[in-house]
Amino acid sequence: MAAQAEIEVGMVDWDLARKVAAGALILKPSPATYRSSDLQSQFDELTARAELLVSEATGLHSAHGAARAKVTDRAGWAAANVRSMQRLVGPALSEFQRKRAAKVSAPALAVGRAMSGTQLGLMLAYMATRVLGQYDLLISDESPEDQDLVSYVGPNVVAIEQRYGFTPSQFRLWLALHEVTHRLQFTAVPWLRDHFVSLVAELLEPLSGDPVGLADTLRRITSEVRAGHNPLREGGVVAVLATPEQRLALSRISGMMSLLEGHGDVTMDRAGAAEVPGAAEFSRVLHQRRTEARGLTKLMSKLLGLDAKMRQYAEGEQFVQAVEAAGGPELLARVWQGPEWLPTLAEIRRPADWVARAGG
Repeated sequence: MAAQAEIEVGMVDWDLARKVAAGALILKPSPATYRSSDLQSQFDELTARAELLVSEATGLHSAHGAARAKVTDRAGWAAANVRSMQRLVGPALSEFQRKRAAKVSAPALAVGRAMSGTQLGLMLAYMATRVLGQYDLLISDESPEDQDLVSYVGPNVVAIEQRYGFTPSQFRLWLALHEVTHRLQFTAVPWLRDHFVSLVAELLEPLSGDPVGLADTLRRITSEVRAGHNPLREGGVVAVLATPEQRLALSRISGMMSLLEGHGDVTMDRAGAAEVPGAAEFSRVLHQRRTEARGLTKLMSKLLGLDAKMRQYAEGEQFVQAVEAAGGPELLARVWQGPEWLPTLAEIRRPADWVARAGG
């Protein structure tokens, strides 16, 4: 059992992951009125408008030029995220595979890669049916035209608008405001992107040795359940399987992402106040959609840690509001001065601690 866990952690068949995701998504047809070409021209204009509004509201200005929009379908979103994950974690997994190759037979390696690729493909297929927009912060020297894009999953956007009767022009601008805020965070703050990548590297560093045995993991989960804790609450299966070192890195990443998500939510409402009168309704409906998930959707959300992501939005927004109440936008702006000023996850949940540390 432990050997199998090592195999699955150590490698992924990335091509298989793309194929599995595309195959699974065939079962989820796009809305009849979905037209990618029509949406593309609209999101080109709305993304440019959103960037102006967010810059005015935050004072952040991109060092990488104007934002570019890309409307994609669900399979395209899944494939793009496979590529992104491959760039981010592929080198660490390849090194792990190289170190383990002498201890595991070639057929076992192949089986492990296929299993991991299938699992990743199915996970992304599920997420591709729910995500509305995304900014991919990873940059490499390969295919620059496909990077630094603000992406929108067209079929999901249209489906939500139709289901809840949203005004398309307002809802799409509202989405653009949030995603453009994330792009400005990473392209206007020069150190933020590299800091995020370094945290991910820290998260993956334990792969240089042997991963935690499955038996040890099960014992730890059992102990947490007996103590009355939900081991999936803070980050899904990833957090459950993490070593103590990885959990520390996860905590730092969670604090950072809570700040970015909360800042994004506050900014989208503030920047669009005059032009998106339906913003409060959009926010209420989507929050209700998240919290009222049932059955398989609820189970998948817990397993993948999506419930934790929803808390990131709420806790991050409360942090931003509390800091601004204590010292205004000027105090909040200190979070962009350097990695040492980022709030920890504990400070996200107790904003007064960060305010005291920052001299507010």
